[in-house]
Amino acid sequence: MAIHKTDQFSVTDQQMSALAKAMSHPARITILRILSERQRMTCGEIVDQLPLAQATVSHHLKDLVDVSLLNLIHEGKKSLYELNWRTWESFTNEFNFLLSLLNNEGKHAH
Repeated sequence: MAIHKTDQFSVTDQQMSALAKAMSHPARITILRILSERQRMTCGEIVDQLPLAQATVSHHLKDLVDVSLLNLIHEGKKSLYELNWRTWESFTNEFNFLLSLLNNEGKHAH
């Protein structure tokens, strides 16, 4: 059985890493921007905003849902995507704290 070195890091650091990795593609950043302006959208509506095939957009949406940056809501036959503001707020708080530490502003705050 393989040993995963990531298991030896804090849950917070693992979560931050997963979120950062999910955001590491320009299409995913654009999807987040689009959804920040339009609240809930179908995959087709998001596809209309991007220069990518539907299958590619679906893959990017799945990656964002998998790390809880997006919520997938089923309304009848429609599947809608929306930002998961709770995850986003948690990520930005942790990331800002890390930046503070790296900038030597918050070394003694905790």
